[in-house]
Amino acid sequence: MDRRVELLLEFYAGLPRDRAKVETRRHGFDYLERMLSDGVTLEYGELTLDGLLHKYKLANVPEHRMTELLRGHVEKECNVCLYFDDRANSLFCFNLDNNFKVNNTVIIPELELAVELLRNLLSGLGCGPLVVASGRGFHLWCRLDGPVDNDRLYNFMLRCAAKTAAALCKAGHDHNKVKINLYPDRRIRDVVSLRLFGTDHAKNRVFSRILSEGGLLDETASWLRFEQHMRGNTVAAGHFGEAYETMMAAF
Repeated sequence: MDRRVELLLEFYAGLPRDRAKVETRRHGFDYLERMLSDGVTLEYGELTLDGLLHKYKLANVPEHRMTELLRGHVEKECNVCLYFDDRANSLFCFNLDNNFKVNNTVIIPELELAVELLRNLLSGLGCGPLVVASGRGFHLWCRLDGPVDNDRLYNFMLRCAAKTAAALCKAGHDHNKVKINLYPDRRIRDVVSLRLFGTDHAKNRVFSRILSEGGLLDETASWLRFEQHMRGNTVAAGHFGEAYETMMAAF
C-alpha cells in the first residue's frame, strides 16, 4: 500500500470511513456505475456547470473502497472529504478563511495573524495543531488519542476562536475579515465535510502544504511533517481535559 495512504488511514482513523464526499472532474454513467459498486450508495451528486469539480456524497463505503478512494486522493485524481462522528471525535479542526466576498483567495494580513495567534494559543495549551494551507485559508487540525464528546470539543473550540478574535482586535485588526468555522459543529456535522491533507486544491491546483513555524513547506517536506506531527503531537485525552478546564475558566 502507498505509504501516504497508510498515513492518511492512521491520522484520520477517528473519523467515520463508511461515508465520504468525493470531488472530481470525472462524471458519467460508467463512472457512477464503477463508483457505486460493492454496496456503495449515492446520497447526492452535484454536477457543476463549468466542469471545474463534480461532487458525490457516498454512503456504505466498505474499507477496501475507502482505501481505493484515498489512493486516488494522493494521486490527485480526486479529493476525499470525510465527515465527523455524530457524538464524539478524536479529531477537531478550525477552518480559517478570508471573509471577503470579492477576491477571497488572497491570504490577507489579518488571516496570517489569526493563524499565528490560534496556533500559539493551542500550543500553549499543549494542543499544538497541524496547520494545512487550504485554498483561501488554513485548516488547523488537532488530534487526540481517544474520542471526546462533541459538545465538549465545540465549547473548547468556540472559546479558542473567541480569544483569537479578541487578540486580533487588540492588535488593531478587524476580526470580521476572518471567518473561523469549527469542526465538528453539532449543527452541521452530517452536512459539511472537510478535505483531507495530501492533494491539490480544486481551484488553484496548489498542494495542501503544511505551514511550519518557518513558512510553507514543499510537498515532500509536508508529508514528512505530517507523519512527524502524528507521532509527536497527538494529544492525550486526559491532557485535553486540562486544556478544556483552562479555557472554561477563562470565560
